[in-house]
Amino acid sequence: MKRINIYSLKQVKEKAGLYNLNSKKINCPDDAHRVITIVLDLQNEPVEKFGIISLNTKNEVTGLHIISVGTVNSTLVHPREIFKAAVLNNATSVILFHNHPSGDPTPSKEDIKITRQIELAGKIIGIDVFDHIIIGDERFYSLREKEDI
Repeated sequence: MKRINIYSLKQVKEKAGLYNLNSKKINCPDDAHRVITIVLDLQNEPVEKFGIISLNTKNEVTGLHIISVGTVNSTLVHPREIFKAAVLNNATSVILFHNHPSGDPTPSKEDIKITRQIELAGKIIGIDVFDHIIIGDERFYSLREKEDI
């Protein structure tokens, strides 16, 4: 006889809150930046944090996930962790985001490379990468807006 384990997968909501975001939809990089800064206050974090905003077919936020917490100048991220969270939220698209504790939101070569890898993985499984927002002190950088992806 062979023992076979049967599993189920459940998502656990850590917390919820009401936020004055002016809109339920994310239509542009400014909307995404507003959600990230109001809900997570990433611009004041001393280490890099990488996360996603999960979106439904109407570009409404279905969830926010911090995927990775790193050091003052880097964090590790892999497409499998990103899309695990997105699938659990029934996302049709995601917005990637992370902060630069230095205050300068200019993307590094690694930022652009990982964004392209994640975008390719998303195409394979049918979840679009809407944008990648990098948060600095007083400003942000949208890779989609600057055509880096």
